Amino acid sequence: MVKPCISKVIVLVPLMLVVGLFSTKPAAAEEESGTTIPAESRPCVDCHAFEFMQRALQDLKKTAYNLDSRTETLLFKVEKRTLCDCLTANALN
Repeated sequence: MVKPCISKVIVLVPLMLVVGLFSTKPAAAEEESGTTIPAESRPCVDCHAFEFMQRALQDLKKTAYNLDSRTETLLFKVEKRTLCDCLTANALN
């Protein structure tokens, strides 16, 4: 009883695979041609990397400028406090 089932499976499985392959619709190049951008008008990968690096450099420059200006402000505050402390100590003597 097992032998006839195995022989049917051996025949039916490849047949089902072949029918499945023929029933699938192959991808047509015509459908995708309208959605792709021609290579001439697309920027290359190097251009994207360059633009990314430019933006990163601009962000770093802004951050450095902000840090510089904040450092200067803090230094002025420290100098002012030191100067005021010296004046107060000298005025008391």
